[in-house]
Amino acid sequence: MQNRVFFAQSSLDVWLADAAVDLTGTELTIVAEGRKYRLAEAAHITNEVTGSPDPHELVGRVKSTHYLEELGAELMEGSMILGDNAYDVVPGFMATPVGTYDDFVVSPEHTALRDAMSPKEAASDEELLKRFAHAYA
Repeated sequence: MQNRVFFAQSSLDVWLADAAVDLTGTELTIVAEGRKYRLAEAAHITNEVTGSPDPHELVGRVKSTHYLEELGAELMEGSMILGDNAYDVVPGFMATPVGTYDDFVVSPEHTALRDAMSPKEAASDEELLKRFAHAYA
């Protein structure tokens, strides 16, 4: 299975305002690294608020809004209604890296950035994202 990561909309707003990421259509680029991700609108389901059982086992998961809408969910900012259930959600995007990390490391775009900035090379997508997120903690 390919790596995926969830970017909360609130984080994306900060990164865009700081020009730390570039967003073109459904592709996000971490500017300092040149790493690209394909985005799909999604929600992180954090809590079922009615106290009812969670028949779809959604709490704690990230699901695309397309999938949730196919289930019959209605999403409204930080909440979601699905049947008799109500949930708290964090709106955002599910991101999938474009290509493998190994291909990214040797790509001309990344090599040019690395040579210009001489950053220590991250060993994986996870390390790259951890380093990026730490800059905004």
